[in-house]
Amino acid sequence: MKPKTIRITYWVLTILFALAMLADSYGGITQQQAGKDVLQHLGYPMYALIIFGVAKLLGAIAILQTRFNTIKEWAYAGFAFNFIGAIASRAFAGDEMGLLIPPLVMLIIMFITYYFWKRYDQFNPNIITNA
Repeated sequence: MKPKTIRITYWVLTILFALAMLADSYGGITQQQAGKDVLQHLGYPMYALIIFGVAKLLGAIAILQTRFNTIKEWAYAGFAFNFIGAIASRAFAGDEMGLLIPPLVMLIIMFITYYFWKRYDQFNPNIITNA
């Protein structure tokens, strides 16, 4: 792939992923009823909704910034833990397979954005790796 194609693909996927995380973050921070219902079903305390929402907000900001790779790595790791935790929580709660698919799809999308970030990063000289 050409560097320009990698750059465009990276930014399109990353922006779409970040928008999805920002929307989910908003739902958590504002304590939307759907989020409350899911947390209650899974047995988590209600205050976790705000914690998860703030973490997703910070993670989305971190993956959109282009200067500090270490912060971006941590954000991707946090999102991976989030989606794996969501899959495991749903599975342990006895939910049907269809409810495990959305976090699995988001995990796959996240890994694709991560892959393109690493490819794009090879061509980006404006980064600080030791942040």
